[in-house]
Formats: sequence, structure tokens, C-alpha cells
Amino acid sequence: MEELVGLREGSSGNPVTLRELFSPCPRIRRGIRDGLEWLKQKLFHVSEDWHLLMTLGVLMALISYAMDFAIGRVVRAHQWLYREIGDSHLLRYLSWTVYPVALTSFSSGFSQSITPFSGGSGIPELKTILTGVVLEDYLDIKNFGAKVVGLTCTLASGSTVFLGKVGPFVHLSVMMAAYLSRVRNKAIRESENDSKQKEMLVAAAAVGVATVFAAPFSGVLFSIEVLSSHYSVWDYWRCFFAATCGALMFRLLPVFNSEQETITTLFKTSFRVDVPFDLPEIFFFVVLGAICGIVSCAYLFCQRTFLGFIRTNWFLSKLLATSKPMYSTLATLILASITYPPGVGRFLASRLSMKEHLDSLFDNNSWALITRNSSPPWPPEPDSQNLWFEWYHPRFTIFGTLAFFLVMKFWMLILATTIPMPAGYFMPVFVFGAAIGRLWGEALSLAFPEGIMAGGVTYPIIPGGYALAGAAAFSGAVTHTISTAILAFELTGQILHALPVLMAVLAANAIAQSCQASFYDGTIIVKKLPYLPWIRGRGIGSHGVIVEHFMNCTITTLAKDMPLEEVVKVVTSTDVAEYPLVESTESQILVGVVRRAQLMQALQTESPSWAPGHQCLQDVLAGGCPMEPITLQLSPETSLHQAHKFFELMNLQSLFVTSRGRAVGFVSWVELKKAISNLTNPPAPK
Repeated sequence: MEELVGLREGSSGNPVTLRELFSPCPRIRRGIRDGLEWLKQKLFHVSEDWHLLMTLGVLMALISYAMDFAIGRVVRAHQWLYREIGDSHLLRYLSWTVYPVALTSFSSGFSQSITPFSGGSGIPELKTILTGVVLEDYLDIKNFGAKVVGLTCTLASGSTVFLGKVGPFVHLSVMMAAYLSRVRNKAIRESENDSKQKEMLVAAAAVGVATVFAAPFSGVLFSIEVLSSHYSVWDYWRCFFAATCGALMFRLLPVFNSEQETITTLFKTSFRVDVPFDLPEIFFFVVLGAICGIVSCAYLFCQRTFLGFIRTNWFLSKLLATSKPMYSTLATLILASITYPPGVGRFLASRLSMKEHLDSLFDNNSWALITRNSSPPWPPEPDSQNLWFEWYHPRFTIFGTLAFFLVMKFWMLILATTIPMPAGYFMPVFVFGAAIGRLWGEALSLAFPEGIMAGGVTYPIIPGGYALAGAAAFSGAVTHTISTAILAFELTGQILHALPVLMAVLAANAIAQSCQASFYDGTIIVKKLPYLPWIRGRGIGSHGVIVEHFMNCTITTLAKDMPLEEVVKVVTSTDVAEYPLVESTESQILVGVVRRAQLMQALQTESPSWAPGHQCLQDVLAGGCPMEPITLQLSPETSLHQAHKFFELMNLQSLFVTSRGRAVGFVSWVELKKAISNLTNPPAPK
């Protein structure tokens, strides 16, 4: 009997089920189950969204890999068609141009016909959303399929259009995160929370970058720099967890598909390991950063000017409004005709893909020194072992082709950014910067053919290291980010040039940020999206300007003792979203806010029982019309700098100004923009 009781109670004294009595190893099974339950509780204690973040990372990695797989097939089909069509120049020209024209026109027409939000990068709009502005339907999942198909067709057009993947894929990741959040909320019957959704969107942006480059560190840092002015440390681990899941899955998929033997970097380099650069070269890297900063200012100015011209020009604006595929066809035809290999494309290395461009530019050998005594042939097809042959021409030399590439791609990239289809603009400027660095490195290798002597030892110049620094510096200057240096290290898998690359990026950013808005901020300005400008620099007197100098004093208040007839007149004669509620007409003490829509609904409900002259707003409030308390307010003595920080940190659209509790005005983005503009560009004295 005691033996049966022992079996019944088990070693822990807890009763066991009949199934456990007749199952093998009941104690071990119970221990495993208890351990898993403990692990589950701990994981949910860390964050209840961990499973959602992991799902997001894995899903976006699968989508990114599937897109790359489809793009590779379409690009190889184009190469096969161009190669097998024969020696007729007309047929070869048509095969080279018609193929990308068809893809880009379909991308533009298909995506725009389903939703107008699928075109472009998407990052400027996301940046606006994260500041608290509501853009209706922009994150709707119905836009997802249109952007995936459109982006795939855009990238399948190859190096003729020369566009990237990063921006649209960040948009795709954010759309997926918003959809998964809604599904989760419905499943657990939880109401939507704006703060929680923003946390998911920030993590999704990091996943978007990480699953394009398999670079979790730079993915998180780049998304922070591009999308946020202030960042919550609470979101940090969430971003890294989701980005790591996505990057790991993205690198494992080629191994599972037998495309690679193991996980490798996207761009392989062979830089010298012992001494990759010498101390005097740091000066040359800083000069390269300054060059990239100056060129980026010219690029940003021309790009924003041309984009504004297209939007104001009667013919082009009408063409974009009525027939976007036609504009895409014309722009792509121009770009494809220029990159035709037997023509001008011979001097642009147009037969190389974007990845092959970087592989060749990161070559550690000096092309100028190699071709000084020999002339390599131009092969019928690109040689994977000698991709740099595509950059050589006996009449132009290496310097001529690199310089011509930079001049032509400067305006071709600007034209490509105006095509209304899903496309990214980061990778093109990354390649452009690599070409700047390569040209600078080749010039140095020619100026110092034996290398630079330090400590009695001569170290040769490595042009590929300058190409790496140029890519990070120019792309960082265009986007106003520092994380492009980390991205360069993750893409190549080496940090030998960590110090000079970082110094080049800092030098480029110092020039670009002082002269021009970033690429994404410039797009926000041209598209006239709501935005709150930064207060740049500390010496423009933002601490000396107070709210009283720029606040809007025209404020319509509702008092609790106001008769309903006057309340109706105020509501019908104004169209503001909310009204400040004061204690009484005499005191003007601010006590809360009443939403216009809710107030109108309450007035319509109360109207049948009105007794003219006997009812006031207090009766409507007591009858159920909600009043929201005032949690934040400004003082007339608050500085512009402090007010700007409030708006940035809390993602606010407007704040009321009170003096000793009395409502005296309000400040919105309009007043802040005007005040900042008057600081940077003071009005002429009257």
C-alpha cells in the first residue's frame, strides 16, 4: 500500500495522472515539461513580442531571398538573350533596351495601379509616420504585394537603371510588422497601442536593412540614424534580436539551397592583413572624405532641384499624373541606350551587375600600375576572375573610364530617382562612392608607385581600401549617417581599414550636414510631407528665443459655463480638431481638451431636450462627452530649444501655452518651422 502511495505521489509529492503512471520515465518527462514551462515564462518575462520579432525576421529573410532568386533568373535570361541573339547591332540594341524598358514600365504601371504608395523608396514617408503624423493606408498590407512585384521588376532591369533594394524593403518590413501587430492584437483581444506599434515599426526598419545585406549591426544603426531623431534604449535589444534573426536566416538560405558551402560575406576582399595602411595615408583618407562630402552636396542639390523641376514643369507633371508608365519607359530608354555595351556603355562597365561593380572596385591591385606596361584584352564576356578588365580601355586608360563613369552616373542616378516605381537609392550611391575612392586610390598609387615609406619599410598603396572608404563616405554623406562605415565592414567581412574609413565618413558628413539636407529629408521637403526641421548648431540663438515670440495667440476656447447656443456657434464656425476647455469665461484656467467630433455627437444627442438659455457646456460634459486632461503644456518663457525638444521626444503635433494656468495661445509645427526659419534666415529689417 505504501508503495502504491509512493507511486501516486511521485518523488516531489505531487499527484500524477494515470497516463503518467503507465508512460515511460514520468519523472524525466515532468522535469522536461517544467523546464520548458519555466523557459517560456522567462522568455515572456523578457518581452511578450519576442516570438513576433523572430517571425518578422524569418519572414522578411525568406521574402528577400525569394526576390533575389527571381531577380537572378530574370537577369540571367536577359544576359542569355543578349548573348545568343546574334551579331546584328540592331537586334542586340533592342534586346539590351527593350527588356529593361518592359520591366520598369510594368513595375511602374502595376504598382501604381494597385496603390499610389508603392512608388519610390518609402523611407521619407516612414520617417514622417514615426514623428506622429498619420498617413492613411500607407502601411496597409494590400500595398505589400504590389511593392514586392514592382521592386522585383525594378531590380531585374539590372545595371541599366542602376537602382537598389534597401528603402523599399524597409517599407515592406514595416508593413509586415504592422500587419503582424494587428493579427496579434486580434488574437489576444488587445486594443491597439500607438507606443507599442511604434516600437514594432522601429524594429521592422532594422530588419529591412539586415535582410538585404545580412548586416544586423549596421541594419540597426542605419535605421536609427535615418528614421529617428531620438531613440529609446528599450527598443535596442528588440531591434538587434529581430535583425539578427533575419540576417542569420538570409545567410543560411543559400547554404540550404546548395549555392554556398558555408556562410560567407557578400563582397570578398583580399586586402593586405599585416599593414593594410600606413600612418601618412590617414591624411589621404580624410581628403577622400572631404571630396566625397563636396560631391555629395552637389549631388543632393542637383537631385532635389531636378525633382522639384519635374513636379513644377507643366508637361512632365502632367505626364507623371496621367501616364506614369510612359515616363518610366522614356527615362529607362535613355538610360538603357547610354549603357549599351558596344556604345557608351563600353566606358561605364555596363556589363557588370551592381555586385560585380563593387567586387571589381574593391580589388587590392593597382590597375594603373598593371596597365602601365601592358594592355589587357576586352573579353567577349565579363571574366569573373578579372572583372577589372571591364574598366580598361586603351585610349581612355583606367583614369578616363573611372572619371567618365562618375560624370555620367552623376546625372543618370538623378534621372533614375525620378522614375515612379518601387526602388532603393542607397546602393547606387554606395557604388558611386566606391568609384570615387577607386579613382583617388589609383591616382595615389601612380603618384607613389613604390609605396609610402615609414620606419624604413615601404608599404604599397591599396586602391581597394580607398574604394571601401569612398563607398562608406559618399553614401554616409548623402544619407547623413555614420553607420555606413559599419555597413562597409559587415559587407566585406574585414575591419582592417576601420580607422581611416571612419575618419573619411566623419569628414564627408561634416561637410554634407553643414550644407545640404539629407537625401530623405530633401525628398520630404520636395513632396511637402509634414516634418519638423532640426535646429542645427548651437550658435544660432535657439535658447534666447522664447515661446512668447512665436506662439499663435489666436485661440478659440470653450468655457464650462458657456451657453450651448454659443458652443454651437463656435463649433459650426471653426474646423479645428480639438478645443481647449477652460474653467470659466472669466478665469480662462485651462482644465482639458474636448474633441470636436465627440462634442458634435454629444450636442446632436442633447438637442431634443434643450431649454434655451438654461443649459451650458457643463451639462453636456456631465452627460457623457469625454474631456481629455492636459498632460503637457508650454509656458510663454519656454525657449525655442526646449519646445523643439518636447515636440521631438513626445512626437507631438501641437501644445497649448499657459500663463499662471490661463490659456494664452498654442504652438504647432507651423509656428516652430517659422521660428527656426527666422533663426537660420533672418528676415530683412523693415
